Amino acid sequence: MVSKVNQLYNHLRAGQRYNPEGIDVFAEDWDNLIILDACRYDEFEQRSMLPGRTESRISRGSTSPEFIRGNFTEKTLHDVVYISANGWYAKLKDDIRTDVHAFEFVERDAMGGLTSRPETVAAAARDAAEKYPEKRLLVHFMQPHQPYLGPTGERFEFSTGMQDTIRQTDASYRDVIQAYRENLELVLAEVEPLLNDLVGKTVVTADHGELLNDREQPIPIRTYGHPEGVYDEHLVNVPWHIYENGDRKKIVAEQPSMGTDEVDFEQVEQNLRDLGYRA
Repeated sequence: MVSKVNQLYNHLRAGQRYNPEGIDVFAEDWDNLIILDACRYDEFEQRSMLPGRTESRISRGSTSPEFIRGNFTEKTLHDVVYISANGWYAKLKDDIRTDVHAFEFVERDAMGGLTSRPETVAAAARDAAEKYPEKRLLVHFMQPHQPYLGPTGERFEFSTGMQDTIRQTDASYRDVIQAYRENLELVLAEVEPLLNDLVGKTVVTADHGELLNDREQPIPIRTYGHPEGVYDEHLVNVPWHIYENGDRKKIVAEQPSMGTDEVDFEQVEQNLRDLGYRA
C-alpha cells in the first residue's frame, strides 16, 4: 500500500506516465544500443570489464512499460531494428502509435519459457546486424532481471514478481544480491564479444534499475524490484557505456519490412503476467 502511495506521488509530480527528466534514447548518438533489463548503474560500474568508457544517464522509467512509453510514443522509427527478449514493445505498440523498421521477439528458451538466455539474444543481434547493416540496432536482453539463471538463482523458487519469489524462497538479502550479480555477469559475458561483432558506435545501457532492499521515495520503505512511478536513484540512474568499433554506420530509414504480426500476443501477455506485471 505504501509503495502505491509513492507511485501516485511521483506520477502526479511528473504529470505523465513516465519520468520526464529522463533522456530520449533515440535522440542520443549511437549505431547500436544494447539494453540490459533492470541493471543498476552502481552494480554495472563495479562489475563491468567491457572495453570503452562508462557514463550514466537518467531513464524515462522505473519499469519497462514506462521506458517504452517514454521513448517510443508516437514515433516513426524506420531506421531502427529492434531485437528484444522483453515483451512490452509488442504489448504497447498499437496503443502508443509507434513503428520500427523491423521487430523480432527473441525465443524464450530458459526456465520453461519464462525468459531468454543471453546467448540467444546475442545470436539474434548478430543475425540482425548482418541482415540490416544500414539500420540502428536496438538489442534488449532480459538479464539481470529475474528469473535468475546462475547457481544461486537455481535454488530460488520462482513466483510472479520479485517480492513473491523472495518470500516463497525465504531468500536472504545476500542470496538476492548474489543471484542478481550472477545474472549480470552472465549477460556481460555475452555482451563483451558482441561489442566486437557490431560495427560503429555501441552504447550499453538499461531500461531501468532495481531496488535491492533499498528505500523508496518519498516514503522511505525498504523493498525489492522496480515499482512503477518510483523515480529513485537506484531505479532511474542507469549505465551509459560507450564503445566504438570501426567506421560509423550509414543509417538509412526505410518502410518496415515486417511488424509484430508474427508475435503470439497471448503468449506475450502470459509471459508478462508470469514475470509479475499486470499485462
